[in-house]
Amino acid sequence: MPAEETGSSGTPSGATPRAAGVSGELSPAARRLYAYAVERHAFDADEATRALGVRAAAAITELAAAHLLQRAPGGGPDRWSAVAPRAAAARALAPLALLVRETHDEMDRLRGRLEALVPAYEAGTAHRDLSGAGRLELVTDLGAVRGLIAELAAACERELLTSQPGGGRPPETLEESIGRDESLLTRGVRMRTIYQHTARYSRPTAAYVERVTALGAQVRTLGDGLMRMLVFDGRTGLMSVPDRSGAALVVREPSVVHFMTSAFERSWLGAEPFPTSVSPEAARSISDELRQTIVRLLSEGLEDKVIARRLGMSERTCQRHIAEIMRAVGAKSRFQAGYLLSPHPAPAPAPPGWYGPGPP
Repeated sequence: MPAEETGSSGTPSGATPRAAGVSGELSPAARRLYAYAVERHAFDADEATRALGVRAAAAITELAAAHLLQRAPGGGPDRWSAVAPRAAAARALAPLALLVRETHDEMDRLRGRLEALVPAYEAGTAHRDLSGAGRLELVTDLGAVRGLIAELAAACERELLTSQPGGGRPPETLEESIGRDESLLTRGVRMRTIYQHTARYSRPTAAYVERVTALGAQVRTLGDGLMRMLVFDGRTGLMSVPDRSGAALVVREPSVVHFMTSAFERSWLGAEPFPTSVSPEAARSISDELRQTIVRLLSEGLEDKVIARRLGMSERTCQRHIAEIMRAVGAKSRFQAGYLLSPHPAPAPAPPGWYGPGPP
C-alpha cells in the first residue's frame, strides 16, 4: 500500500488537523511529571525519573506532544521546561482555528455561488405557476422533504393542518417536530392535528400533545380513514406517496389543496379530542370502537397486516383483537368470521304475479 500523502504540517491530506496529544485525557504519569516540571526552571529525564520513581521518557513525549513541555532555552537538547496551559492551548488550537477560518470562507463562497441562481429560480417558478405546470411536484428524498416542511412551516402565517395515521409517532420524529411546532404556535399560527386512536397509548406522543395543546394547538383522534398530509395556510399541501417511504407529493394546485382541506375537515368533525391521560372508561370506549372498525375491515376481506396498518397498530395486536372477535362469534377461521360479520342483504321482493306456497 502506498504511503499517505501529507501536507507540510504532517497531517494526511484531506484529513482534519487535530492538536496532537490533546484529543484525550493526560495519563496519571504525565500529570505527575507536569506538576514536577512547573516547580523548577528546567529538568532532564534522569532527574524526573529519580524524583518520581518511574521512567519519565514516555510522559515527557506525551507532554511535549500536548505542547505542555518545551526544550529549555540554552539548556541542551535533553533539558525541558514547563509551558503554561493557556500558551499550550493557543499552540495546539492554531491548526483548528485556521481550518475554521478556511471552512467559513468556503461556506461564504458556496453560498454566494448558489444565491447567484436565486433570480433565475424565482423567474422560472413564476413562469411555471402562470402556465399551470409544476403545481404538483414529487420529492423523493427524505432530507429534502424535511427541509421543505421546515421552510413551509417558517412561512406559515394562519393555519397548519396535519393528519398523521399510523398510531404513536416515533420519539425522534416528535423531537424534530416540537421546536418547529412551538415556534408556529408562539407566532399565533393556528394548528390542528388528527391522529389515530392508537396514538393515545403512546407516551411520547401524549407528552408531545400535552406540550403543544398548552400553547393552543388542537389535537383529535380517529379510528380509520386518515390520509397522511399537511396543509399550510390553505395554499400548499404535502401528501404521502403510496409505496414510496419518505417521499412526498407537494401540491400547489388550488383545487387539489381545497380537496385536501375538505377531507381534513370531514375527518375533524368525526374525530374525538386527544386526552393527555386515558381513563379506564375512555380506554374501553376506544377499544370497543377499534374492535368495531376491525369487524368492518375484516368483513371487507382485508388481510391482518393491512388492517393493522390502517389502524396504526402492530400486526400482533391486531391479530389478538381478531382472535377475540372470532371467539365471540364462534368462527373457526377469519374468513368465516368475515362472512358471519358481514351484513347480509335482505331477500329480494317477489316479482309481480309470483305467488309463494299456500293459498292465493
